[in-house]
Amino acid sequence: MWQVQPRLLGVAVAKQLGLALIEGDNHHSADSLGKMRSGVALTDADRRRPRWLVNCSWRTAWQPDNCSSAELTCSALKRVYRDRLRRAAPGLQFVYLDIHHSQARARVTARAAQHFSSTKLVHIQLATLKVPTGEAGVLRVDATASLADLQGQVCAWLNTPQSTPKEAA
Repeated sequence: MWQVQPRLLGVAVAKQLGLALIEGDNHHSADSLGKMRSGVALTDADRRRPRWLVNCSWRTAWQPDNCSSAELTCSALKRVYRDRLRRAAPGLQFVYLDIHHSQARARVTARAAQHFSSTKLVHIQLATLKVPTGEAGVLRVDATASLADLQGQVCAWLNTPQSTPKEAA
């Protein structure tokens, strides 16, 4: 089954809605990138030292390129990360790409030549993940849906005033 890469979805949504796109992976330090290439998971301390989350928060709040809104693609695995981003950009919304462990591993394996992250990190990231169930401003979608379907769901949701968490089928 063909699976959408989160970055491709981010690009498609940003293009359709005219949003500036901030790629979280572009803000990792060289040390953090080296760790991930080697299959070593980043710790909370790693994310604080190079100020990765601060940089992403600042960029999200800054809204570059004179756009009124920006889109940030990043894992934000823990609620504490999502809350920090929310503090930087009140009203921030999240799209949670729900995926089974085996599908995530297959996806990362398929893109190994184009991406720095090691397949060894998949199980660590999934173990670290705190699913955003019940959090306000979160759309949960099936990561195995087609790019066109996901883009349609996300764009429709972002264009609708939000008051409660939503989950897509």
